[in-house]
Amino acid sequence: MATSKTQADQGDTGLDGFANVYASAPDAPVLAEQRGAVLLLTLNRPDKLNAWNDAMEDRYLDLLEAADADPAVAAVVVTGAGRGFCSGADLGGLRNAGERTADDIVTPRARDTARHLRKPLIGAINGAVAGFGLAQALYFDVRFAARTARFTTAFARRGLIAEYGTTVMLADLVGRSRAADLLLSARMVEAEEAWRIGLVDHLAGESGAEVVDAAVAYAADLAAHCSPRSMAAIKRQLRRDVDGAYPGAAARAEPLMLQAFHSTDSTEGVASHLERRAPRFPPLPPRPEGETPATEAGRGARAAGAISLPPLPY
Repeated sequence: MATSKTQADQGDTGLDGFANVYASAPDAPVLAEQRGAVLLLTLNRPDKLNAWNDAMEDRYLDLLEAADADPAVAAVVVTGAGRGFCSGADLGGLRNAGERTADDIVTPRARDTARHLRKPLIGAINGAVAGFGLAQALYFDVRFAARTARFTTAFARRGLIAEYGTTVMLADLVGRSRAADLLLSARMVEAEEAWRIGLVDHLAGESGAEVVDAAVAYAADLAAHCSPRSMAAIKRQLRRDVDGAYPGAAARAEPLMLQAFHSTDSTEGVASHLERRAPRFPPLPPRPEGETPATEAGRGARAAGAISLPPLPY
């Protein structure tokens, strides 16, 4: 993946340098607009429901890095153009996923860079969110959603695993049982339910414009009344004190993701979606000889350092 450098990376941190980074052609994969101390970023592939590709990723990360360095930006709001927020990875690029190697999984810049932005990152979720798009939404500090927004993890219906630490991020927000429901079923969740279970924090209007205005107003209030140093420190505390399980979950997902790409389930999941038909997944293969759920549970207990107690004397 080609990676461009922002003006800030190159040492030009003057206001003109940041303005040059934010300047966007109408067809840029991510648009940037300054609204006072708030930088509004818009994922901009509306004909694909803002499906994520390399060009979008490079532009998005460039803009986040510039916003982090720009003293004129106090908070960032992210939304999508058109009917969707982000429909996940562009599945057209996954047709040959079985040919990917471990090197292909590693990207020049971490895909969870958004989690490490020093400034508040606010989601203005205007429409459909799926798969990797949901992972990006989970990286936000606070999520606003229009009442027309819809959410799905999507992974299980594509023959994939729960990617990028979504197991931990979802469970932290909605609880373990609801996270299991959303991940295993990959069912579509309407905005009202997403708000009720804690997947989003605020419902705001029926349209993309209304949810953007609400999120920008919230971000502007932070910019006007909250200490940038305090907010940066609090974000760091949340990562360290609450999100302790996330790095391990994200790291463990990488080799599992590669295994999934090489499976027939992934091939069938992507093909069935692109062909607009029900998937025909094969059943699970047999366990290795001698392995049962009980033996797997025993290995897990030993790995966790469980203490083996003697039997009761009766």
